[in-house]
Amino acid sequence: MCGIVGYIGPRDATPIILNGLRRLEYRGYDSAGLAVLENGGIQIRRDAGKLSRLAELVDSSPVHGHCGIGHTRWATHGVPNSRNAHPHTGNTGKVVVVHNGIVENYLELRQELAAEGAVFQSETDTETIVHLIERYLSRGMGLAEAAREAFGHLKGAHGIVVMSALEPDKIIAARIGNAGGVVIGCGDGEMFIASDLPAILDHTRRVVFLESRQLAVVTRSGLELQTLEGEPLRFQTHTIPWDPVSAEKGEYRHFMAKEIHEQVRSLTDTISGRVDFEQGRIRLPELNLTPELARRIKKIVITGCGTAAHAGMVGRILIQRISRIPVEVEIASEFRYSDPIIDRDTVVLAISQSGETVDTLAAMEEARRKGAVLWSIVNVIGSQAMRLADGFISMQTGPEIGVASTKAFTAPLVDLYMLAILLADLRGSLADDDRRCLVNHLRLVPDLVGRCLDRDRQVQSVARALKDMAHCLYLGRGINMPIAYEGALKLKEISYIHAEGYPAGEMKHGPIALIDRTMPTVVIAPRDPWYEKMISQIEQAKARGGPVVAVATEGDKLIGSLATYVLWVPETPWMLSPVITVIPLQLLAYHIAALRGLDVDQPRNLAKSVTVE
Repeated sequence: MCGIVGYIGPRDATPIILNGLRRLEYRGYDSAGLAVLENGGIQIRRDAGKLSRLAELVDSSPVHGHCGIGHTRWATHGVPNSRNAHPHTGNTGKVVVVHNGIVENYLELRQELAAEGAVFQSETDTETIVHLIERYLSRGMGLAEAAREAFGHLKGAHGIVVMSALEPDKIIAARIGNAGGVVIGCGDGEMFIASDLPAILDHTRRVVFLESRQLAVVTRSGLELQTLEGEPLRFQTHTIPWDPVSAEKGEYRHFMAKEIHEQVRSLTDTISGRVDFEQGRIRLPELNLTPELARRIKKIVITGCGTAAHAGMVGRILIQRISRIPVEVEIASEFRYSDPIIDRDTVVLAISQSGETVDTLAAMEEARRKGAVLWSIVNVIGSQAMRLADGFISMQTGPEIGVASTKAFTAPLVDLYMLAILLADLRGSLADDDRRCLVNHLRLVPDLVGRCLDRDRQVQSVARALKDMAHCLYLGRGINMPIAYEGALKLKEISYIHAEGYPAGEMKHGPIALIDRTMPTVVIAPRDPWYEKMISQIEQAKARGGPVVAVATEGDKLIGSLATYVLWVPETPWMLSPVITVIPLQLLAYHIAALRGLDVDQPRNLAKSVTVE
């Protein structure tokens, strides 16, 4: 989950690295550090806490040079303190490493290296890497060769960047497995390295993505790409269209608020170019879906983690209802351990905002091993989940910086809706008039979302009433059951309030025992096929004396009379209702967290891109 930045070129590396780390602080923020080559030696500055602590340290003890690397950390081995912060050096002080991932065999390596005389200064697994490199440098190898030999000892998945005072004209970067991305930015007489695109988009949009088991030797003039076995490789340079300004907060207090309010645009973008309203058809060319494949599919398995899994639950209902293909949803972290029954007639569809979530990538690899067709829905262009797949759908939302995902949840809901229509069309299982009607409903989405966002102040007033609660129960049925899960997840992620999402019909099978006057129940109850059943759940919760917060369709006088508070949403075609009903729940979680004075964008113990198991 850590952020990595590197620079080599004519400019001062320090401000470039610090700025890049600010762009990646959402990936980890319990410590940070940088290393710069200065006057023939390596100067390191690092500290525990957020990046501002490192910036203050650099201000008080400046360091300047034309080659450097930096890191912002989410701790896996060793407590978050300055000793365990990256970068790490070895005994000679001539080599420095930053690392994303977990060295699974670090204990054995640590014992082996200690027996050879290595003295460890930290509790991290990362330090074993630098001692391994020093071992092979001491045997007369060059930096690239020593790094390759060292990396061959590592178990697990890794993104690694290495710099040495012995060869100050280069930086070594490598990717092993799916611990996270490594991207090389190409400038004019300068080069950039990062674990994610936002870190370098201020400087270049020409990038090279490293694949697993690739190593790059980066110099001012460019890069050489090779396998971990030393075989030279050709590489493709991609041009990224994102505007760096889109990663700024602008007028908003938090990135999360900005990203919630960006959903009118982001959903317009995810629809853009994919819908032929005149013909009533969907186009998803990057999916590589042919009529033959569509007719061959016997089962779809959707996999993802957290918010992505909740989107998959909605997708299951959409695909089964529209295209009549059986769909299962598997939590990605459990997928490969379940010995899934899949084959060449199965599609495994992975959903991941970052495209680098390690559990999701592992699920994809298991699916590949068993011969399934692989698809992905991703937000990050060039991410591993995109490249591993046989076909993909880009969310087209632009960068999402807030750790709690918002626009990267609603975009895949629309993507899954479009996919369901396309599958049905190619399989011939949808009448022409029905298909045109479903496609036409997509026109409504941006306006409906905008109308929800116009009620921001009303949601904030409800948040004021609820901000001191200790527990909350979220209930939903049918297509809005996953929205109960998602609403509860958002609240606990950023407000640290215990919240539980539950199928509404199961309330009386246990959770109803928790309801009293101090425990609010949030019910998602728009006018959909499950509306009357939800009225019954509201009555049951109200009878136990607990406050009821209802997400309800505008003008619903019955719910208005039953609920303590109402979060109104516009009337929406029921298959698209999750896109709308989740908006007030995102706003509610946001305002409660903000009113409690919490760090909304960087909630404790979490990071944006989960690249370790």
